[in-house]
Amino acid sequence: MARFLVVLDVDSTLIENEVIELLAEQAGSLESVAEITLRAMNGELDFEASLRARVATLEGLPVSAIDTALDRVTVTTGVPELVAGVQASGGAVGVVSGGFHEVIDPIAQRLGLDLWRANRLEAANGVLTGGLEGPIIDAQAKASTLSEWAGQCGIPLSQTVAVGDGANDLQMMAITGLSIGFDAKAPVRDEADVILDVRDLSQVLGVLGLRG
Repeated sequence: MARFLVVLDVDSTLIENEVIELLAEQAGSLESVAEITLRAMNGELDFEASLRARVATLEGLPVSAIDTALDRVTVTTGVPELVAGVQASGGAVGVVSGGFHEVIDPIAQRLGLDLWRANRLEAANGVLTGGLEGPIIDAQAKASTLSEWAGQCGIPLSQTVAVGDGANDLQMMAITGLSIGFDAKAPVRDEADVILDVRDLSQVLGVLGLRG
């Protein structure tokens, strides 16, 4: 049984990229998608509506574009050290993302994460439809997921940590014992318990008292 739980956002937190933008670049819609992403992360747009608008621009993109995007993903400095340090101390590490399972699954498996959840892209006949499958992982879903995982692990919310950078992370950050803004946008900087501005996630171990 885990002693504590650390849950991270994915895009621009666990990884250096915004996966929707890596896909949009291949679809020729990068400029408009990047603008919508920025506004959504700053809390100016409803996340689900903004996500659907961005995904709609991917209609007709071959499914192989997902692998192309995955090849370009860079895991943020310090992630392997963070995962190893938390797990060695009896904790569990999860990620919950407004991004996509198709990219996150192989990354999570490679990193040895304990838990992960994300959105799913809809595809038919080898191409993306521009739609999504299943429930949307928005701000409320991120909070619900963190709470669900804590319950599964028998961990009180006071022993949970949330790490994120955008407005859609605020609801999960609000229910945790400790919230960490990582190179965060303005709404998160105003609310997080701790702000980390150097892009090295191993710093979280120091915040948790697990090294140094």
